[in-house]
Amino acid sequence: MNASPTGREGRPAVLVSAAALAPEAVALLQQAGYAVITTSAYPSESELLDAVREHRPVALLHRQGHINGAVLDAAGPGLRVVARHGAGIDGIDVAAAKARGVTVTRAAGANSRAVAEHSWALLLAVLKDLPSIGAGMAGGLWEKTSRHTRDAEGRTIGIVGYGAIGSKVARYAEAFGMPVLAYDPYLPGDGLPGPGERVGSLTDLLARSDVLSLHCPLSAETRGMIGAAELARLPKGALLVNAARGGIVNEAALLEALDSGHIAGAGIDVFETEPLPQESALRRHPKVVATPHIAANTPRGAVGMAAGAADCIIQVLAGREPALKGAIVTLGEKTPLAIGHAA
Repeated sequence: MNASPTGREGRPAVLVSAAALAPEAVALLQQAGYAVITTSAYPSESELLDAVREHRPVALLHRQGHINGAVLDAAGPGLRVVARHGAGIDGIDVAAAKARGVTVTRAAGANSRAVAEHSWALLLAVLKDLPSIGAGMAGGLWEKTSRHTRDAEGRTIGIVGYGAIGSKVARYAEAFGMPVLAYDPYLPGDGLPGPGERVGSLTDLLARSDVLSLHCPLSAETRGMIGAAELARLPKGALLVNAARGGIVNEAALLEALDSGHIAGAGIDVFETEPLPQESALRRHPKVVATPHIAANTPRGAVGMAAGAADCIIQVLAGREPALKGAIVTLGEKTPLAIGHAA
């Protein structure tokens, strides 16, 4: 370990870009000889710059905010790892990290069960109109004969992204009697490693899907992927579930489709801007079930992500392969051993 970056008690520092980290992960890092430093809950760029200049971390454990070239430069030459708390790396400038010899990792798959379950809960809540009916009960109503909900069985679900999360959602859908379509151009081979029919284009999937469920990363390719034209290709009355990333869906287009009735409902856990602004219509739209990017926040999911990120830091700084499959996004030249997964 580089001895120059130091945190509390002279230990090498790991800076967490959030106000808290699961105690299990903190303990792992401390037992490995690192000081764990936290920021505010949603650190701005200026706060991150101040923090890395003060603590000169050997690793950044990324939860919130954006890790860009300016932050990487301000951290100094001792920074060797940026570890993502979760799978999505859209908040990290991977190219900038690679150019500076910094390894980027992610806790891939650690939260897949939690996110898949939450996605399914959102779908059921929208199908059965649970928030509205629950609010009616709380307000003294008894709408037994005046309300109808929707069936899941027989509805075709189109899944975009058939990785650890999307494949689990496909299994839930199969159990509910829903035909499954899947679009994932990066999935190897011709078939699927689970239930469903693989389709060759997003356009084909949209035209055939009563439910659109998104489980792909946010990238230059997928940003704004679901806009007005794509929503219009869905059958009238289709439902949308997004527990992937907010930037994948054009929120203005979604609101228009909801208001027109073309989209009958949406379950959303992620948003273009987070925290979601108070004035956003998505907070109170009658056809939307919204949650605050909480899909992974089960005890197992949260600890799995945090401990996975911590293990990535510990192993990479020791020149070893992280335990999680697919953890290394790009291998920086500062990593002491060539552990074989450079991007």
